[in-house]
Amino acid sequence: MLNTLRKLITEVSAAQNLEEALTIIVKRVKQTMHTDVCSVYLTDPLNEERVLMATDGLLPEAIGKVRLARYEGLVGLVCERAEPINIDNAPEHPRYKYFPETGEEQYSSFLGVPIINHGQTLGTLVVQDRHRRRYAEEEVTLLLTLAAQLSGAIAHAQASGRIQMGQRKRNSGGDKPFRGLAGAPGVAIGVGVVVYAGADLDAVPNRYVTDIDAEVLAFENAVAQVRTEMAQLRGQLQHIPAEDRAIFDAYQLMLESDSLIKQTVQKIRRGNWAPGALRETIHEHARVFAGMDDAYLRERAQDIRDLGLRILSRLQSKETAARTYPQQVILVSEDLSPTMMMEVPSTQLMAIVSARGSGSSHVAILARAMGIPAVMGVEDLPTGDLNDVEIVVDGFQGFLFIRPSPTVLREYKRLRKEESALTADLLTLKDQPAVTLDGYRLPMYANTGLLADIRSSLGHGAEGVGLYRTEIPYMVRDRFPGEQEQAQVYRKILEAFAPKPVYLRTLDIGGDKNLSYFPIQEANPFLGWRGIRVSLDQPEIFIVQIRAMLRSAVGLNNLNILLPMITTVEEVVEAQRLIRRVHHEILEEEKTVIEMPRVGVMIEVPSAVYQIKQIAKRCDFISIGTNDLVQYLLAVDRNNRRVAALYDCLHPAVIQAVIQVVEGAHALNKPVSICGEMASDPAAVILLIAMGLDSLSMNAVNIPRVKWVIRNFSRDHTQRVLDEVLRMDGAEAIRRHLNATLENAGLGGLIRAGK
Repeated sequence: MLNTLRKLITEVSAAQNLEEALTIIVKRVKQTMHTDVCSVYLTDPLNEERVLMATDGLLPEAIGKVRLARYEGLVGLVCERAEPINIDNAPEHPRYKYFPETGEEQYSSFLGVPIINHGQTLGTLVVQDRHRRRYAEEEVTLLLTLAAQLSGAIAHAQASGRIQMGQRKRNSGGDKPFRGLAGAPGVAIGVGVVVYAGADLDAVPNRYVTDIDAEVLAFENAVAQVRTEMAQLRGQLQHIPAEDRAIFDAYQLMLESDSLIKQTVQKIRRGNWAPGALRETIHEHARVFAGMDDAYLRERAQDIRDLGLRILSRLQSKETAARTYPQQVILVSEDLSPTMMMEVPSTQLMAIVSARGSGSSHVAILARAMGIPAVMGVEDLPTGDLNDVEIVVDGFQGFLFIRPSPTVLREYKRLRKEESALTADLLTLKDQPAVTLDGYRLPMYANTGLLADIRSSLGHGAEGVGLYRTEIPYMVRDRFPGEQEQAQVYRKILEAFAPKPVYLRTLDIGGDKNLSYFPIQEANPFLGWRGIRVSLDQPEIFIVQIRAMLRSAVGLNNLNILLPMITTVEEVVEAQRLIRRVHHEILEEEKTVIEMPRVGVMIEVPSAVYQIKQIAKRCDFISIGTNDLVQYLLAVDRNNRRVAALYDCLHPAVIQAVIQVVEGAHALNKPVSICGEMASDPAAVILLIAMGLDSLSMNAVNIPRVKWVIRNFSRDHTQRVLDEVLRMDGAEAIRRHLNATLENAGLGGLIRAGK
């Protein structure tokens, strides 16, 4: 049976389309199981009917015509129970439904198994026989295995429009959206323009060359062309803040760096031709970033690949052809890059859609800066069919409507108009304080990791930096950065915000966020050597960083040091000891007054939650990193689509954990902030106000939105809402309740399209 299954799967995998695959399935299953009929019924998502899509044994003219209501007949019973139905005399079963056009009156036995994908019932795989018999257990398991194998292909075909349900036309207006990740808020309507990368690094082979100098010259000329190209593209972005043009500055730095250019030249001098040497170098750099735990840093791998493709295209002498764009462009790609965006005139670019990527992608960051909606990571996106097709993009929910119906189109035109009015209103809040209706003040800080974010943070009303990721100076080098190099970076961020507070997080590597020159190999990296554990086990690295931080703060006195991934009290004690030692040493060396900075702890793991009072005794402040805390509390990888629905900061366990941390720290008069995504979730902010958080830190672009929530509630009101939420058992019910609360307060525009 196993060999039969392997052969069948191989044959199905080679099919050109789903219809051909279904035909193979019904034919081969019928032969293998020595039965008289095999059929596949699929669910029409528009009306929940089960449609006969393929059969070997029933009359072929019934295909596409036989339809059963959602739970009608034995086929519907299989879907209703989501389990196999094995009957030796089907016509006598009370749920039996006879269709004369199938010619099935001659068949007695029935075995049906559900076809399920990610909890959604897509249809039923059925075998029937003239003779009365119950199918053997191995036959049932074979059919179940085939259905499981088939489910992914069916889900993909239905989503991409490559399967038609009977007489329904594929070109009809779409009321069912494709679903992706919300990359940038807003609503847009336009015409699809599909773009692809102009070169394929993965396809480049190695090739030995003898004229090394000529090959190096060709590579250097290609790099020079791309440098010019980047400068031109950056020049087209003068209408947005400089920090949001930072990706092109980063490209220029990479084009001048030893780690990229010189490494490629070294590989050429070892005998590989320029494209092959470039491929090796780009892959090496991209692997480092792609393997990181931090979503923002992981997305930088795509920036490196994009740069490599640009250089390769010049080596291959493939110039980008000039093209004319429609007036309202919805830019679509399998893997959209910032340079692809910049090739579209800014006045014509309405929105972007990418089959890959996330809200941390640079294209999503650029989209937010440019004020255009973005939907990222759209599964089963039929990219090849979207040129010149009308598309509606909902960046709030991550929805994409292809060929929208008149009803959908009319509604989103109305929402787009309201969205424009709301955006104008939010801009007026930039200089307003984040204070509730009854006077509760909640400072708003920015999360950042780039110096280029400074202007954006200040421009959106940030009152300081709640989390500065110090990993980046380590990531962009092929060695540990020196004390002076780090101090220069830290000084710039401290000066930009002085006297407002800046919280510098110490080096947070490990897990799957490694340095190329300091690899960490572990069987289970997420529960391994990471964060403060690395710093304390390698004190020479930690001490250099602390020295750089202290020296950068001379005369400013707005430095706060944040310790990541604390799991034990002993870690806090040891880190504090080293910081005091470094402070004492610098005072003796420099003969300069440097205030001892405030030192705080990030609460990211359950053990720290349960020891919050013991930890709070030994530090100056607490910062809750909800991204990791939710992940560890719920045992959910936030980057895994299979369990993404389980990852929710409004889970009752998360809410209780935050309350416990706030109460424990406040009992010792220690302030508490939140620096994870929970701080920028409008629904969650209602609860955070009630809990008594002392500050919130988030991506700068979210500050006006969160400020709008704070300024429209009294703390008494939020405490009543919190009491109601604490009586609820699930995240879904809690979110519905909080969203309704926002709607009732006139803030629905924060959670959906419209005002």
